[in-house]
Amino acid sequence: MSETAPGTDAPDRHRAGPEDRVLPYTRVLGFIIIPFLVAAAFLLLVLPGATEHTFAWTIEPPVTAMLLGAAYAGGIWFFVQVAVQRRWHRVRHGFPAVLVFATLLGIATFLHWDRFHFGHISFITWVALYVSTPVLVLVALILNLREDDGMPEGDDVEIASPWRYVLALVGVASTVTGLVLFIWPALLIDTWAWEVTPLTARVVGAVLTLPGLVNVWMLWDDRWSAFRRVFQAQLVSLAFILIAIVVRLADFEWDRPSSWLFVAGIVVSALVYAVFYRAMERRARSV
Repeated sequence: MSETAPGTDAPDRHRAGPEDRVLPYTRVLGFIIIPFLVAAAFLLLVLPGATEHTFAWTIEPPVTAMLLGAAYAGGIWFFVQVAVQRRWHRVRHGFPAVLVFATLLGIATFLHWDRFHFGHISFITWVALYVSTPVLVLVALILNLREDDGMPEGDDVEIASPWRYVLALVGVASTVTGLVLFIWPALLIDTWAWEVTPLTARVVGAVLTLPGLVNVWMLWDDRWSAFRRVFQAQLVSLAFILIAIVVRLADFEWDRPSSWLFVAGIVVSALVYAVFYRAMERRARSV
């Protein structure tokens, strides 16, 4: 590929037109969001059992907190790329997923207002973020709408159709599950892999929509350069979800088939993503 290290650019070898750039507004938005993601990821991944005192609401069991923290960890990687990359097409496919995720969490907040720790600094921050972030991300999408001309980078590689269809299918399955959890939490609360409330079911559902709303774009865009960094973010999230599973095994209801299905789905997804990423990187280096 044209870059030799993350964050570097080779504009002289890029075939896309001059419009393919991350606008200053979008770059600044990335820098603003990163510190909040770092703080939330720390609280939820390192102190998942202390949310009664440290977070916007009490999250039980801790595996739910760690799942949300894993999403934030992937978000840190993604928004660092937004802040440092110069080419819009390299990060654009992550923005619709972020928009839907933030919107769903905002809706969940107002649907379950009584569950939150009013007056706590984390609650005030949470509400401010999930009221403003969907609007700010939508503005970034609109402003950058014409910034990608669809051209590959100078030494880009195409993602083979079988990979695109398989990954899109994995993403759709995750998104459908997530939307069912969010819209009709009562349908799955009694059968989910661990104990969830209507609020935590909706939070888990929002997290599960993220991969599908990234992968579905592969059906129209086969440029590896357009997905490389977003897939790095997904791999980061999957790594932390695997850690959460190992650390919080006791939180799972192992007498429920959904526990085994969830764990198997995460393990298989992580393996497929890792094999795919490695294969694409090898192809890119051989160009």
